[in-house]
Amino acid sequence: MLQLVGKDIEVFNPYKDDGLVFDESVVEERFGVKPNQIVDILSLTGDSADNIPGIPGIGEKTALKLIKEFKSLEGLLGNIDKISSQGIRDAVEANKERAKLNKELVVLSSQPEIEFNLEELRVGVPDLNVLARIFKRLEFKRLLTGLDYKQEASNPVKIRDCHDSDLAKDFRGVDKLLISVDDYGKVFFYLKGEAVHISEIKDNARKVLSDARVIKIGHDLKKAKVALGRRGISLEGLNFDTMIAAYLLNPSRSSYGLSDIASEYLEGVSLVKDLCAADIFDLVERLKPLLEKELLDKGLLKLFNDIEMPLANVLAEMELYGVKLDLKLLASLSKDLGSRLKELNRNIYKLSGSEFNINSPKQLRVVLFDVLKLPVIKKTKTGPSTDEEVLHKLAQKHELPGLLLEYRQLTKLKTTYIDALPSLVDSKTERLHTSFNQCATETGRLSSSNPNLQNIPIRTEIGSKIRKGIIASSRKNLLMSCDYSQIELRVLAHLSKDENLIAAFKSHRDIHKATAGLIYGVEEKDVTEEMRDNAKRVNFGILYGLTSFGLSRDLNISFDEAQAFIDAYFLRYPMVKEYIEETIKEAQEKGFVSTILGRKRYIPEINSKNMAVRQFAQRQAVNTPIQGSASDLIKLAMINVQKEIKKMSLSAKMVLQIHDELLFDLPLGELPSLAVLVKDKMEKVLKLEVPVIVDIKKGHNWLEMSAYSLGGKES
Repeated sequence: MLQLVGKDIEVFNPYKDDGLVFDESVVEERFGVKPNQIVDILSLTGDSADNIPGIPGIGEKTALKLIKEFKSLEGLLGNIDKISSQGIRDAVEANKERAKLNKELVVLSSQPEIEFNLEELRVGVPDLNVLARIFKRLEFKRLLTGLDYKQEASNPVKIRDCHDSDLAKDFRGVDKLLISVDDYGKVFFYLKGEAVHISEIKDNARKVLSDARVIKIGHDLKKAKVALGRRGISLEGLNFDTMIAAYLLNPSRSSYGLSDIASEYLEGVSLVKDLCAADIFDLVERLKPLLEKELLDKGLLKLFNDIEMPLANVLAEMELYGVKLDLKLLASLSKDLGSRLKELNRNIYKLSGSEFNINSPKQLRVVLFDVLKLPVIKKTKTGPSTDEEVLHKLAQKHELPGLLLEYRQLTKLKTTYIDALPSLVDSKTERLHTSFNQCATETGRLSSSNPNLQNIPIRTEIGSKIRKGIIASSRKNLLMSCDYSQIELRVLAHLSKDENLIAAFKSHRDIHKATAGLIYGVEEKDVTEEMRDNAKRVNFGILYGLTSFGLSRDLNISFDEAQAFIDAYFLRYPMVKEYIEETIKEAQEKGFVSTILGRKRYIPEINSKNMAVRQFAQRQAVNTPIQGSASDLIKLAMINVQKEIKKMSLSAKMVLQIHDELLFDLPLGELPSLAVLVKDKMEKVLKLEVPVIVDIKKGHNWLEMSAYSLGGKES
């Protein structure tokens, strides 16, 4: 803000010296430069608050000295050869483009385009019903509760308790059924204008519930299927789920509770935390036609009917079966980690000179920056940062930050997984039953919770051992892993239609070696591991909006070198660059992006005037069609595989879906037939411009697996 200080503008900082007013003289006195030179200082040092990286090796003191000498950034860059320090001279030369970009980022616009109409600012009498709709859309729940607006009367639904024997007549001729299962496992039906509660489900109710010809409608039908499944009752014919419909229409919502959705779509419906069965049926029945019409209008009905609704069925069955854990192994791991953490505690206290709360950022700051006098890398609102990135940098200067990193990593593994997983095992089934979240990500990817098995770390030795704790259900069974090979890069090749990328996949070459060969201009046989690793980072980084700053940090190279690397990539894969530019342009025009199968993600921030917000939205726009299409592909494969397993009457069970991988628990004798089935269904699920490849492995635990070929041989 100090760059704005001038003849008519002062900046007041209430947190400095009991309130300090910055005018031109105070700025010069405090910083040694004029207000208009503040941007030149920030161009060199960067600004951690706005995530703007500085030039390596240049801190505030050096930047002040340089700007005092050369007057401005432009003056400095025009006289690099006159910088006295060789190290600073080299740093500025290597990062001059970074510095220029920094200046563009830190300069505040003095003449922003703001549409202004004084009359529109006049305070008028609010239309409470319109205001209520706005509050609902923006999810201002607290404000909505205190608003006195007209609420639409709902149709009262009666609740009747009855026995299974009373339902024979009611169920006669029924072809659709609204169903709800509450948190206590109570089952309710909607029949002839009233909610019916059945205390004990017997033949009549069981017959209708398991009849797929009787379509089931409700909110969160997967939850209902799981709840009934735990009682040995099969719920079939899942047809319309208002939660899934609302998710497809707007995957960015923070909540898909029935009350939240109804308050948006139904005029005058207020937000209610706990709905009774009568309210649920009333809202579901009124919401269904509205959601169905919007799905049709937006071209999402086919995706809803062909993928999301059948998938809810598959996920429920996976949750019900669960996975087996090696509890002895996890107990042993917990003991080993406990010993190592005690040892780390002792070593950390010894290096710091005193005991302190290692988990307290405040106390850690004192140890690192006051006691050990380590340099402050970046700051937060509460003081110097002690996050993972900072500790990695400080570990190059002192032993303690490295131990702190290990302590944090092991503590998280122990509390989140190793000690937590056994406590979540169901005493009746002796298995772990995770919950798969179908309505949780904006790209369409699945996630899991209670526990989150998606984030089990595999890059560390201890982390990978957690996978060893997930085992086959019996000694006569084994696990089979089926993993899509580089599926997102293959989707990128399909979407971009880039000839070089397509050719590399069609010839079954190592895509990272092929990319390295093109970028470095060498034969693939001459590509080193370092070259391949660099190319791999770029290949995957492009999917997530890789910038020269990000690459320079990842590869520890200068900004200019990183930019040259990215330029070389796009030179060899020109259609990828064109795809990225066209996708961003389309998102700016339409306000959304789509996957291959038509899934939509709305990105209103794509046209934001805030550059940081806009750039983040652009990265989302590029990544969503790729990640979302890969997600749609594996979802469709799961549906097709499950259907075929039932058709062939196999005992095999699909137990986990982790990113691009499916995990099965199966009798040893079914391995050859299941491997053929799954590979065929996964690879042929969608025709792309490039071959889709699935790698198969088998083993008795999830870690120690060997490659399996369709001939039945290990490779």
